[in-house]
Amino acid sequence: MPASYAYLGPEGTFTEVALRTLPEAATRELIPYVSVQSALDAVRTGDAEAAFVPIENSVEGGITTTLDELVAGEPLTIYREVLLSITFALLVRPGTKLADIKTVTAHPAAQPQVRNWMRAHLPDALWESAASNADGARLVQEGRYDAAFAGEFAAARYGLVPLETGIHDADNAQTRFVLVGRPARPAAPTGADKTSVVLWQRDDHPGALRDLLGEFATRGINLMLLQSRPTGAGIGNYCFCVDAEGHISDRRMAEALMGLKRICLQVRFLGSYPRADIAPGGARPMLPGTSDQEFLAASDWVTRCQDGRF
Repeated sequence: MPASYAYLGPEGTFTEVALRTLPEAATRELIPYVSVQSALDAVRTGDAEAAFVPIENSVEGGITTTLDELVAGEPLTIYREVLLSITFALLVRPGTKLADIKTVTAHPAAQPQVRNWMRAHLPDALWESAASNADGARLVQEGRYDAAFAGEFAAARYGLVPLETGIHDADNAQTRFVLVGRPARPAAPTGADKTSVVLWQRDDHPGALRDLLGEFATRGINLMLLQSRPTGAGIGNYCFCVDAEGHISDRRMAEALMGLKRICLQVRFLGSYPRADIAPGGARPMLPGTSDQEFLAASDWVTRCQDGRF
């Protein structure tokens, strides 16, 4: 397989900046793709070793394009995640003034992060979505739009200038990116891990979602993301994308996944991987009764009971 990583391009995206923070990126050819779909398809077809794409931001939540691509199609696995603080610049062609701007563009995920700024400074400007923020900058360079919200670092790449910088509606906004590859054995647990799965209900009944969540709750597993996505099978038919604290090798996580496999129509395992928000070993203390040692002790007790040694 080629020693290359696909990423949401073109050059100059926040995705590229986040990707270059991974040490292994220095030893790979980094190839920009026009969309999340095409980057992930490059992995599925063997044209790339892995793909690096945005999956969540702290303002709007999950990136639906990425989630839907991981839900459907040939299975893929998340290997790593990266968090990147995001602020935007308003990039324009040289000589453009704020009063000249009638059309703006950026990736759809950028809009909720600059909506209030636009309302205050560009109330009459028309928004059009682009495949990525850097692609929006390229379209401005070509004259198709007046301005683009993108990283300030993209200005020189596309012959633009930052008319305004430090644009963000929410302080400390972050975007989460993931490195996705072909299914493989998860990396060893670090003590600060995350497990991602997709769950399909077996049928629709009162308390169905509670039943799914109960498999985590009764084992003291905290959920970090819960997002419903339509299955395409009609109104009201949804699957659930879940991020949970812990690693599949943890007894409590393994038992939760076994319980979900029993009661769900389908479970897609998306991977167990190190968390980017805390250092290895820095996870919150487990609730009493949920450590591996306590699960093993309970299992040993059941075995003794079965043998008449209680």
